[in-house]
Amino acid sequence: MTPLGFLLARTFRQEGPLAALSVPRADLFAEVQGKSVALVGNARALADTDSGPRIEAADLVIRINRAPMPASESHGCRTDWLALATSIPGPDLARIDPERILWMSPKRKRLSYAVATSPGFYLHPLSDIARLTATLGAPPTTGLMMIDLLAQSALQDLTLYGFDFFASLSLSGRRTAAQVPHAFQAERAFVEALAARDPRVRFG
Repeated sequence: MTPLGFLLARTFRQEGPLAALSVPRADLFAEVQGKSVALVGNARALADTDSGPRIEAADLVIRINRAPMPASESHGCRTDWLALATSIPGPDLARIDPERILWMSPKRKRLSYAVATSPGFYLHPLSDIARLTATLGAPPTTGLMMIDLLAQSALQDLTLYGFDFFASLSLSGRRTAAQVPHAFQAERAFVEALAARDPRVRFG
């Protein structure tokens, strides 16, 4: 797709041409099959831990949005996949240096041509986002969408780091829970219920 064609598809919300830029979900599932996955959230509390070596030891490390990494001791430094729901400046993307980018937001107008044409790009379907929105009663966070997606795969295990459902706020900004459009208690209940029935899912 040309840059102009992409701009037109994005502007007029033509989901078909945008979805054609995405690898199939089967490609993601093939890559995680039988692997240990570390999904790193952006809770401020993670900065007070020594989780970095355990994150780095995972077969696949997935980070979220601006992916702050204040110290390797707490966060590690490798990023295999980056799950995005916001635009990201070039320097931040260069710092994170992911092998694959997943666009998780229903707001396609924030998706850039560079991201959409990057190697291994994945576009999360609007139907999945709508399902979670109905379940939670609010738009899902990027982290929650990734947990839901990964739990459908044949991965070996999924360890969640930096997920406290906004109890310690986020390293990515200063907003409070009341200032963001997510249902954090509903998300906590969703993940705890998932972990109770799926022993592969656990908190790090």
